[in-house]
Amino acid sequence: MVFPEYRPRRLRRNSSFRSLIRETHLHTSQLVYPLFIMPGKKVRQEVPSMPGVFRLSIDQLASEAKELLALGINSVILFGLPEHKDAMGSGAHAKNGIIQKAIRELKNKSPGLLVITDVCLCEYTDHGHCGCLIDEEVDNDATLEILAKTAVSHAQAGADIVAPSDMMDGRVAEIRASLDENYFDMIPIMSYAVKYSSAFYGPFRDAADCAPQFGDRRSYQMDPANSREALREATLDVAEGADFLMVKPAVAYLDIISKLRDEFDLPIAAYHVSGEYAMIKAAAEKGWIDGERVMQETLLSIKRAGADIIITYFAKDMARLLR
Repeated sequence: MVFPEYRPRRLRRNSSFRSLIRETHLHTSQLVYPLFIMPGKKVRQEVPSMPGVFRLSIDQLASEAKELLALGINSVILFGLPEHKDAMGSGAHAKNGIIQKAIRELKNKSPGLLVITDVCLCEYTDHGHCGCLIDEEVDNDATLEILAKTAVSHAQAGADIVAPSDMMDGRVAEIRASLDENYFDMIPIMSYAVKYSSAFYGPFRDAADCAPQFGDRRSYQMDPANSREALREATLDVAEGADFLMVKPAVAYLDIISKLRDEFDLPIAAYHVSGEYAMIKAAAEKGWIDGERVMQETLLSIKRAGADIIITYFAKDMARLLR
């Protein structure tokens, strides 16, 4: 096909033509909204580095869930800010921990909402790392048992999906075995299979109060330079029983999303992370970009790369636009 016999602009002439042949579609059912849960009552505290995102106390969750469901957003992922932290992150699996209480509240008040829980220790350790320490090194195998206990405690509270984000080797197998042993064989695992050691997480660490107190997370999160390693990580998680594979961050790693889409037939999730969100918000507030259009274009790029599910702080804004 060559010009002038073929003219691609024929099919772009107006919105009806463009809609008719549009290849990629976003839907609110594909969006997951992150929620930060903190102690207290009547707390709705905006995160300074994430305009429009709030830390909420448990008594605020019913109204938040109602708003999300009215927008057509059926899924949330929970992150907790506990009252107390310790070296072992024991609050992560406490029966009446912040996330366990939040799950019960949401499932009681909004049973139709799908509740995904982040399974990690960084929010619960006083040192801010994602596992147990031995001489300032994260002990992989000692961490697995605590992660499994955390996942089971979330399932017991009523979580629909558990999502380990720690990047410890073998954690999917350990969690799967523990869930099955405790009769939670129908609880799926959404593995943060490919989680990079990224500079885009800064605002999240402010929101969740989980920055490491020393060192960094490069010994367990992935090197941003590597792509073949992403396939190895995902292959291991599939073999260990993962039901979903996640890539984090999203926009800076669209090539990785595409690689996983080509290689695996499991559902692929992508986390459009805090820094990616904050940059769009900041530039829009300055008037440098059309924030609404850039948001839409960005989320479309994630979907076009192959993601089935997008975790994003823009979920509400996008849902309003889609309506």
